[in-house]
Amino acid sequence: MNRYPLWKNLMIAVVLILGFLYTLPNFYGEVPAVQISAARSTVSVDDGVERRIDEALKAAGINPTGKLRDATGLRVRLSDVETQTRAKDLIEHTLNPDPQSPSFVVALNLLSASPEWLTRIGALPMYLGLDLRGGVHFMLEVDMDGAITKQLDVTASDFRSVMRDKRIRHGGVSRDGEQITTRLRSAEDRNAARDAITATRNDLQFQERNEGQDFLLLATLSQQARKQIQEDAIKQNIVTLHNRVNELGVAEPVIQQQGANRIVVQLPGIQDVSRAKDLIGRTATLEVRMVAENVNPMDPPAGVDTYPELRDGRELPVAVRKQVVLTGDRFVSAQSTFDNNQRPAVSVRLDAAGGNVMRQVTRDNIGKPMAIILFEKGKGEVISVANIQGEFGNQFQITGSFSTQDTNRLAILIRSGSLAAPMDIIEERTIGPSLGKDNIEKGFHSTAWGFAVIAVFMCIYYVGFGLISTLALAANLLLLIALLSLFQLTLTLPGIAAIALTLGMAIDANVLINERIREELRAGVSPQLAISEGYSRAFDTIFDSNLTTLIVGIALLAFGSGPVRGFAVVHCLGILTSIFSAVLISRMLSNFVYGYRRKIDSVSIGHIWKPAD
Repeated sequence: MNRYPLWKNLMIAVVLILGFLYTLPNFYGEVPAVQISAARSTVSVDDGVERRIDEALKAAGINPTGKLRDATGLRVRLSDVETQTRAKDLIEHTLNPDPQSPSFVVALNLLSASPEWLTRIGALPMYLGLDLRGGVHFMLEVDMDGAITKQLDVTASDFRSVMRDKRIRHGGVSRDGEQITTRLRSAEDRNAARDAITATRNDLQFQERNEGQDFLLLATLSQQARKQIQEDAIKQNIVTLHNRVNELGVAEPVIQQQGANRIVVQLPGIQDVSRAKDLIGRTATLEVRMVAENVNPMDPPAGVDTYPELRDGRELPVAVRKQVVLTGDRFVSAQSTFDNNQRPAVSVRLDAAGGNVMRQVTRDNIGKPMAIILFEKGKGEVISVANIQGEFGNQFQITGSFSTQDTNRLAILIRSGSLAAPMDIIEERTIGPSLGKDNIEKGFHSTAWGFAVIAVFMCIYYVGFGLISTLALAANLLLLIALLSLFQLTLTLPGIAAIALTLGMAIDANVLINERIREELRAGVSPQLAISEGYSRAFDTIFDSNLTTLIVGIALLAFGSGPVRGFAVVHCLGILTSIFSAVLISRMLSNFVYGYRRKIDSVSIGHIWKPAD
């Protein structure tokens, strides 16, 4: 009656063991480390870079206590802060001999001090939010005028393509402020140009004017179009910032819109502001241009720019035309793949407008080279040069002498390399680790004291079953911390509040069970049957109450933001662990105490009040 089958006991035991293992890394703390990542998009932290670092550290007599390689770069773990500072300066000098043009970012960081065997099974400490760990907070303002200007430049290029397709002769298309001016030779040409443009764009307002012998068609963006461009600029910049920051390995950054033209960026765990500024400053824009053939890159003529391309470890100049074919906002997706000859390639997809432009340009330039240029911090760098093999539209492949690693990196750059508008840092705030440590201590003490008071009350009021309830409550807390660590979720101050609330809700379920058992005993039921009926009849009430609370938690998770989401995540996970611990773990413990005795005279559950009393 009060016995679990062996498989169920083993299942609960395995869950508790895993919970203990995945909770364990949170108690080891952190040690100083140096993080090395790429400062330029065309370099990467590979085996050769790691060997150079190892040789430099060995020559200086610095022995790292561990290293961690991942997709974001390399982190070298050191024994103390003094060694960390020495190692940082040494690695910086080794990898960046020219400080004015660094190829790598070398920064101070912290790593978990948990043993390597725990790391191998994926047991990592949970992330701590900005209010607990410290870090940096930025407020970025998006240049909306820049977004409009960028869209107008693309629109002017579209005008040229439309009139070339319709064979309408014109005297040039230029942008004057927020107005695009098209010069035509007759009123008939102007009407034809207006009809052709209107057929492809419905977000423009037109005016007509004569200037000498020129018939001018003046186009401006409608108010609705301006508003849509600004909204899209904010959204695209947020996505780009996410891709850039995630690529560099910042743990659980917060990147969200605030107001009409501002973006908040929070980077927990960053020790120095300069490192954080570098992360934000690495946002980039992407352009596609035709390569200027038969031109000396060292002495380019008017209408030609020169940008470097990293090839076989060397920077070689590439001459490209000033006219921009496409900008990064036309790129929809980019994936690493293989061509028909099973060579690594990048499959690119453009939007409809970009596809039309690309179709016209490739039709007119078959056999000629085209370059993709990435602009970071005001500096351009060629990331790909490929010959146009044939006419293509909004889907095409970039092929060349690429490795799989090269195509993966190129696809990431194309996907995340475009900012719809430039941004400026207008607010900067640093939260020190000491304040975060103080918040952690206060949160830990409040949770510990709450747990202790509940445990004392339960043990006094319910005696033996109070002790069982306390052990189940401890298991609940263990499993909740394990889940936060397993899923690498971020714990914030509101999350600590949710943990305290979870303790109260979990013990409420045990109170229901204990009172149900008492009711059965008052009714004269045998102790074994009372225990069985108490758990069975309390389950429906526990499930219903937790389900309704879970619905509210999911609503907070879906519609909330910032601290509200942090609270909701911990709250929802706490409900699930509460049901598991209150029903299964508590029942297993009571089975071990009472289930293997054929006959028991009494149950240690405190004073059982009866009407006769």
